[in-house]
Amino acid sequence: MSTNRYESPLSSRYASDEMQYIFSPDKKFSTWRRLWVALARAEMELGLPVTREQVEELEAHVEDIDYDKAAQWEKKLRHDVMAHVHTYGELCPKAMPIIHLGATSCYVGDNTDVILMREGLELVRDKIVRVLAHLANFAEEYKALPTLGFTHFQAAQLVTVGKRASLWMNELLMDLEEVNYRLSTLKLLGSKGTTGTQASFLELFEGDHGKVKQLEEKIAREMGFSAVVPVSGQTYSRKMDYNVVSTLAGIAQSASKFATDLRLLCHLKEVEEPFEKNQIGSSAMPYKRNPMRCERICSLARYVIVDAGNPAVTTATQWFERTLDDSANKRLSVPEAFLAVDAILNIWANVASGLVVHPKVIEKHVLEELPFMASENIMMDAVKRGGDRQELHERIRVLSQEAGYHVKELGLANNLIDLMAADPAFGMTKEELSAHLDPGAYIGRCPEQVEEFLRTEIDPVLKEYAGALNRSDTELKV
Repeated sequence: MSTNRYESPLSSRYASDEMQYIFSPDKKFSTWRRLWVALARAEMELGLPVTREQVEELEAHVEDIDYDKAAQWEKKLRHDVMAHVHTYGELCPKAMPIIHLGATSCYVGDNTDVILMREGLELVRDKIVRVLAHLANFAEEYKALPTLGFTHFQAAQLVTVGKRASLWMNELLMDLEEVNYRLSTLKLLGSKGTTGTQASFLELFEGDHGKVKQLEEKIAREMGFSAVVPVSGQTYSRKMDYNVVSTLAGIAQSASKFATDLRLLCHLKEVEEPFEKNQIGSSAMPYKRNPMRCERICSLARYVIVDAGNPAVTTATQWFERTLDDSANKRLSVPEAFLAVDAILNIWANVASGLVVHPKVIEKHVLEELPFMASENIMMDAVKRGGDRQELHERIRVLSQEAGYHVKELGLANNLIDLMAADPAFGMTKEELSAHLDPGAYIGRCPEQVEEFLRTEIDPVLKEYAGALNRSDTELKV
């Protein structure tokens, strides 16, 4: 680790080694070379003067990249692609005359970017599946544990701890569907030439349009794609970058929602993120258990959500067939979004796998509010016993206000049941009234909803991507 130069915290503190490798120089420039191999092979197969010996020489040196040599060439030529052409050519003297034949810089640059985004999305997909698996276990375990529902962060009808987890999972499931859609629609730029006309390749193939089209098909197939973009300028539309980063921003939104909910639950002391034995929550207040991991999720998510504006503006300001003001921004905005989402999903998996539930605290909060929620059932029971529905409704309204004063102004326990027992309009004893205070009677179909959701929506995903579950969660760096 360098101590006298700036390092991105996403690399040094947050993102996994596997995601960092996808956007590393080794991966980038070896992919450039694989694309040059694919180009040469396709040109050879279509009859251009490229020999098998030249192709094999290129294949033999895909990985051994001399970065010092490339830097020397770039200093001299002021062009990164040509610097790597010459660096590669020094290793492949027989193939040097045909490297990059007919291509423009975007042949390697843009096609590589698409390949890296695809691999990044595949890794993100695996990590989404692992988070879903952890949350599914949590939802199943707590599908029937009643807890206060909140609307406007005010106590509302009861839900269950597991049902709330299903809401987090449902949003992440939507993100998974979006990732799969992006993967299914990603296309290579192909071999389009300097303004997208393929004029250089048409010249090489002496006007044979069929061979120009076959060239792209062969390259796409070798690089694992079924299609190339149908038309382009020199570059693929930067809307592709925007769509991918927007997908990542959607994951960040879901993660922030989860983490924010958990921070609020932590404040209520109902559910907490994992907290190690020797972990320090605060440098000044030793007793604190701050939800630091969820706060980190929210912090990184905010970055990704805002970062989606970069490719949006870049897309909107491209000129005609090509302008270079996308390049520096793109080098930052796309990889950094992937690294940040990678970190978010790593932390999310860690938190979801070790959530700590405090049932007694949850029950205490439920019982504090349950008399208000039970009032409608009590009213209906009292009517069955001969009471007047309208009169009872008014008595409940008045007594609820009195009980509210008891709680909010005097700081005492909710005494609504005692007030009702003392009111002859209800004609019920405290024991009869208290029979309506079973939390399980107020959770509706929560357990069934969770079971159905896990069975119909989550289990098929976990089965389809079972391979992702065989890999352990990446160890947190902090």
